[in-house]
Amino acid sequence: MKAVTVYRGEAIENTHEAHVAVVDHEGRLLYSFGDPYRMTLARSAAKPAQALAVLETGALERFGFDDADLALMCGSHSSEERHIERARAMLAKAHATEADMRCGGHPPISEAVYKNWIRRGFSPSPACSNCSGKHAGMLAGAQAIGAALADYHLPEHPLQVRVKHTVAHVLDLPDDEVQWAIDGCNLPTPAFPLDRLARLFVKLAAAKADTAADTAPLARIYRAMTTYPELVAGEGRFCTLLMQAFDGALVGKVGADASYAIGVRQREGKDKGEGALGIAVKVEDGNATALYAIVAELLEQLGIGTPDQRRRLDAFRHPPMRNTMGIDIGRLDVSLKLERH
Repeated sequence: MKAVTVYRGEAIENTHEAHVAVVDHEGRLLYSFGDPYRMTLARSAAKPAQALAVLETGALERFGFDDADLALMCGSHSSEERHIERARAMLAKAHATEADMRCGGHPPISEAVYKNWIRRGFSPSPACSNCSGKHAGMLAGAQAIGAALADYHLPEHPLQVRVKHTVAHVLDLPDDEVQWAIDGCNLPTPAFPLDRLARLFVKLAAAKADTAADTAPLARIYRAMTTYPELVAGEGRFCTLLMQAFDGALVGKVGADASYAIGVRQREGKDKGEGALGIAVKVEDGNATALYAIVAELLEQLGIGTPDQRRRLDAFRHPPMRNTMGIDIGRLDVSLKLERH
């Protein structure tokens, strides 16, 4: 269904279709737009579930990874110096090297970083990949289960077999109901119904560190991502600004080609845990500008946080459209209206 219209002057230039699922703490669908069960490649929005599999191997304790390292494992970072340095430090802790990594270097997500690289004539190595934290974590996870470092990225590797099972389990799906493809960083990436992505993030938000053993790892992932949002994305990026604006009250993560998920810890008038919300979005044509505008609009429609917190995302909800002379030439309108179930 059409969710966003982009105007140049008063002429329609583009429209963008999207799907939304909003679930409660038990995974029940509360609101939707479009097809809330669309089979969706969550891409990097699934990183917290993949990190959960590594966490469950005991690798973090064995190799001395802290919560900042865990945040980078869940991140799609901007290849800033702090990101690259942490990825390399994680490799050193795990007694691995960049030569062991099976991701490649690429232009950074950050335009500022890219300009700096060009000025320096810098060529990115695997640790510069926006997914380097995930790869460093998986190299540690492979060792923690006594598996070889070689081919850790292949679907049949013992670590990836564990990852597949963990992802399905946390989504409350049988293993064979999650489809798998190859991500841009060369690791397996899952596809599953959109409402299950919302379910993953509501579990993160509802988890408490002092509860049952099966939710404590989820609580740690939530804590890591919300404590170190600058490692989940980077300077000026939506994920970082979102979590900073809401100061630990929610967790958010983007996936390539315009998927997004949010876990909201608590709503007013609800008992602890029962007020948690999971939100998942997929834009059909993969447009990231439309995606962030939709996510910011959903926070408004659902009344999440304070007006001041939501206002801090206005640049994404109403992105400026200017030409090379700085002249305003159009606007983006979000027409999406949630349907209550």
